[in-house]
Amino acid sequence: MPGKGDAPVLPGARAIARHVRISPMKARRVVNLVRGLPAKEALTVLQFAPQAASEQVYKVLASAIANAENNERLDPDALLVSEAFVDEGPTMKRFRPRAQGRAYRIRKRTCHITVAVEAVAPAAPKKSSAKKAAPAKQAEPAETAETQSKTEGAE
Repeated sequence: MPGKGDAPVLPGARAIARHVRISPMKARRVVNLVRGLPAKEALTVLQFAPQAASEQVYKVLASAIANAENNERLDPDALLVSEAFVDEGPTMKRFRPRAQGRAYRIRKRTCHITVAVEAVAPAAPKKSSAKKAAPAKQAEPAETAETQSKTEGAE
């Protein structure tokens, strides 16, 4: 079954945490840090992020990596955080007593955190570009030797 725009669908997995007791705006700040990063690097970023929501996002990302490893038989070192987003969940409404018999509403917001990881191809093209650069370096000494001989004769 073709995906969006008939692009090849890469293998991957996802995890969802629902009804997380954190404001969606606060969770989005953390999710934006890891979107597009390699999975192992994203775990490290979340581990040391000072925000309270980073703990919940860390758990969801770890679950997505485990799903990819166990269900899809993917290498956890070759995973990339392909999409990560936060949706608004149900809001719990509470009341706080105020002066002169009034009551103010308190909204305790929840969110749904979704993280999807996908496998990426190994970094083989980087090695081939290094091989292409190596012959160019070998050609440079030959050119410099020719230019030195020309300059020596000119003196």
